[in-house]
Amino acid sequence: MDLQICSTKEEVAQNFALYLEHFIKHRDIVHMALSGGSTPKIVFDELSNTKKYKINWTKVYLYWGDERCVPPTDDESNYKMTVAHLLENIEIPKRNIHRILGENDPVKEAVRYGDLLTKNLPNQQKIPVFDMVILGMGEDGHTASIFPYEIELWDSKKTCEVAIHPESGQKRITITGKVINNSEWVIFLVTGAGKKDKVAEIIHKKGDYKNYPASMVKPISGNLVWYLDTEAAAKL
Repeated sequence: MDLQICSTKEEVAQNFALYLEHFIKHRDIVHMALSGGSTPKIVFDELSNTKKYKINWTKVYLYWGDERCVPPTDDESNYKMTVAHLLENIEIPKRNIHRILGENDPVKEAVRYGDLLTKNLPNQQKIPVFDMVILGMGEDGHTASIFPYEIELWDSKKTCEVAIHPESGQKRITITGKVINNSEWVIFLVTGAGKKDKVAEIIHKKGDYKNYPASMVKPISGNLVWYLDTEAAAKL
């Protein structure tokens, strides 16, 4: 894996934005899965500076790695956050945006979205292949919406599953481990002191790291990059 340790979360956003600009420039089409959370929000704000970053968004197709089962107008919606912090500020065709329909029946939506990914993306071994999957990590070591207590969802044979938040009971749609690890590139965006213990356990393979879904991110391609601020990397 490649560790990119930055001084601040703002520097994480800037460095990743530069990387993404270069990544998109050298590809004809890019299928990318986005993440929710506070760090991607900062990244989206940075990418919204269209004078600074010359990205041809017409060749980028956006999907989501997970979504809360709420309407797209709900403040908890990952899609709504992305609209406010990125999509409203860039020129991207509506046909390129493929959101998870959080307002629909969760079980049916997991099937629908899984079928959509299978239809739209290239495949390898009958598994969809993203060019890039962007992931965050929670303080409990979860990633996408696969939580430690439901870690078995990682190895699901399905493309998408319905997950349940361990505290709120809120249902979520999430892509599964086979899709994440089939991606050409997987990028972790992790910031904040609250993540430092889990980051260290996962990177050094110590403690209870095997119980954290984020430790199971091992793309077949070998292309895994962690963007960390110094707070998240404090114990490395």
